[in-house]
Amino acid sequence: MISAPGQFASFPKVLLHDHLDGGLRPATIFELAAEIGHELPASDPTSLGDWFITAASAGSLEQYLDTFSHTVAVMQTVGNLHRIACEAAIDLAADGVVYAEQRYAPEQHQQGGLSLQQVLDAVHEGFEDGVAEAALHGRTIRIGTIVTAMRHADRSDEVAALAIANRHNGVVGFDLAGAESGFLPSRHASAFRTLRDASFPTTVHAGEAGGLESIAEAVHVAGAQRLGHGVRIMDDVQLLDAGAPGVQARARFGLLAHWVRDRRIPLELCPSSNVQTGAAASIALHPATLLKRLGFAVTINTDNRLQSGTSLTRELTLLVEQAEWTLDDLCDVTVTAAEHAFLHHDEREDLIDRIILPAFAADTTGRHRP
Repeated sequence: MISAPGQFASFPKVLLHDHLDGGLRPATIFELAAEIGHELPASDPTSLGDWFITAASAGSLEQYLDTFSHTVAVMQTVGNLHRIACEAAIDLAADGVVYAEQRYAPEQHQQGGLSLQQVLDAVHEGFEDGVAEAALHGRTIRIGTIVTAMRHADRSDEVAALAIANRHNGVVGFDLAGAESGFLPSRHASAFRTLRDASFPTTVHAGEAGGLESIAEAVHVAGAQRLGHGVRIMDDVQLLDAGAPGVQARARFGLLAHWVRDRRIPLELCPSSNVQTGAAASIALHPATLLKRLGFAVTINTDNRLQSGTSLTRELTLLVEQAEWTLDDLCDVTVTAAEHAFLHHDEREDLIDRIILPAFAADTTGRHRP
C-alpha cells in the first residue's frame, strides 16, 4: 500500500495523451496575450489559471474545447511556439515524466502565416531545448510528437502527409481530435489509408463525448492502435460483479468491448478531464478502475494540464486517494503506457526494464518488495 500518495511524484511516469495547447503556463499566456493585444477573461495569471479550470468544468466537451481560443491565440509565431514547447518539456520532466507524447494540430497555428512545416519545426526545436534544459537540472525526459488533424476540418490528408514526412524529425504518431458529434473518423478514411500504407502509428479521440459508434469507427475504419479516452467502451459492458479492490471483476461484454480488450487496444484515459466533460461522474467512480480490473489496457493521462489544473502525479494520486489504487496499480498502468508508446519494441523494452521497473522495485520507504 502507499502510505503517502504524494511520494509517487518521484517515480518515473509515461504520458501518452497530453495536448500542447492545453498545457501552457497561465503566466506565459498572460505575458504573450499582452504582447499581441489579445483580451483575456482574467486580470492576473493566478485568476486566469482558475478561470480555465472553471470554464472547462461546464460539463460538456464542446464547452471544454471553447477555452482553447485563448491558448491558440498566443501560439501563432515561431518564437511563441518554441517557448511554449520548451516550457512543456521542462514542466513534464519536473513532474517525473520520463517519456511523453505531446500532441497538437499544426493547422491551428497558421494565423500568422506560418506553413505547417514551420509550425512543426518550431515546436520540435522547443521540445529539444526543453529536454536539454531539464537535463541540466538532472531530469531525463524523451518527447515524441503526435501530429493532430481536426475532425471538423478537411485537412487530414495534408496533415497525414506532414506526419509521415517528419517521422525522422520527432513525429511518432497521428491523431484525430475535436468535437466527436457529427464528425466520425470515416470522414477522413483516405488519410487513414495513407497512414496504414506508410506503417505509421495512429490514435483517435473516440468514446469521450461520442459513444460506441465513435469507438467502432476509430478501430475499424481508422485502424487506431490506441483510443484517445475511450471511456465510453463501458457502454458495451454489462457489469455482473464489480469485485473488491484487487479482485477480478466479472462482466458480460458486447462484441466491440471484446474486440478492444482482446486486442489490447489501449485506452488513453484522462480522469480529471473526463469528469469535467461529463464522461465520468467522479474520480472515485471513474471507469478506469473497473476497466483495469476487467482486463482492458488502461493508461492514465492528463489530457490538458491547464484546463484541469493537473499533472500526471496528481491524476495518479487522486486514483490512490479516491479509488483505492495501490502501488501495483500505478506500476501496471505505467508499464502498460510504456508497452504501447509509439516507439520501437526494443526502445519500449529498454524504457520498462531500465527505468520503470527498477524504480517500482522498491517501495516508498526504500525497502525492496518481494
